[in-house]
Amino acid sequence: MIGDRDDVEPPISGRSDEFRWTVGSVGHRGVGVEIDEHESQYRRRTIRRMPSLPPRPSLPSLHALRPSARGQAAGPKVPVPTARAIVDCAVYVEGARLPGRYTHSAAIAEVRKRGEGFVWLGLHAPDEGQMNGVAECYGLHELMVEDAVHAHQRPKLERYDDVAFLVLRTVSYVEHESVTTANEIVESGEIMVFLGRDFVITVRHGEHSGLSGVRLGLEEHTERLALGPSAVLHAVADHVVDEYLAVTSSIERDVDAMEEEVFSPNHHVPIENIYLLKREVVELRRSVSPLSTPLSQLVSGVDTPVPKAVRRYLRDVQDHHTLVAERVAEFDEVLSSLVDAALARVTMQQNMDMRKISAWVAIAAVPTMVAGIYGMNFDNIPELHWKYGYYLMLAVVASFCVGLFATFRRNNWL
Repeated sequence: MIGDRDDVEPPISGRSDEFRWTVGSVGHRGVGVEIDEHESQYRRRTIRRMPSLPPRPSLPSLHALRPSARGQAAGPKVPVPTARAIVDCAVYVEGARLPGRYTHSAAIAEVRKRGEGFVWLGLHAPDEGQMNGVAECYGLHELMVEDAVHAHQRPKLERYDDVAFLVLRTVSYVEHESVTTANEIVESGEIMVFLGRDFVITVRHGEHSGLSGVRLGLEEHTERLALGPSAVLHAVADHVVDEYLAVTSSIERDVDAMEEEVFSPNHHVPIENIYLLKREVVELRRSVSPLSTPLSQLVSGVDTPVPKAVRRYLRDVQDHHTLVAERVAEFDEVLSSLVDAALARVTMQQNMDMRKISAWVAIAAVPTMVAGIYGMNFDNIPELHWKYGYYLMLAVVASFCVGLFATFRRNNWL
């Protein structure tokens, strides 16, 4: 060992008298000197120290280096740019779309600089930070922003200052081979519309609520876009109600197919399948029915920034919506009747089964009774010792059984 004192190495075997080893003080250089008296030569050797280990980290420092519970390093959340949620942003002047690409802030600045036209900003599933950035530029109320971010809102029409806020529920029909094998028939989404004096903002939630076709259709009719942002609101509402009509037509085919299967004599439809279709109709009804009140408010023009020219178009949308609501209510009533019919059919089938069981029990009772009588341990039974008694009893039992079978068969019990 090398320390602060002198250490003496043991002599080498066979040369104990020839050598004397002296190791100098190591000190901080770690160098020892070996002296050979006979050869008078000095040889130096360097003795290296083991490198020291780093200090063991304390428990708080380990916790500081540990990742967060979600598998990411601790730190502030990086905000996602608003542009990630923007599907399209355009400026329209006199019904024509201005060339170029705009950010949401540059678009509204361009409109207010010109003093005419409006902005149509389309968003898809924005988060809170993205929506706050838009709200700051367009002056949206915080309650509207909260509803637009969290979605799952009931169809409604609200107004905050000069901005109207309309919530629409979208529906789409899921194609399937058979009603009895489908897990889902109707999928729903949402569209929120912010209607201002010089802008309209559409916020979509769900994969089946695209508005690109609506935008292209409006851009082909500049005279309608010239009516202002309210024309976009009408186009969106008309698109949603048209989707209602398409879905109800598909649902009607499913209801008719279910009705045929329920009353078909060769098919047995489980009640669970009827309830599945009824549940989808109820979901459709929850999306369609609440929209009647907002449409009435828009058509009447009470507390809404919709001009009279656009309200005429909205009246047509309201008529279509009324038709859809009535058809959906009819589907619900028909399916309720089908459930009752299926239950009645099950009850009737059980009654028929009980009649068949009762008929066979009655037929089996005759030989059972005869066998019970002649199985008694009595000696004085008249036919017991008669040589034709056995055949006579078989004939009597067979006659009764055949007669009962014919009677039950004639009365449709068997």
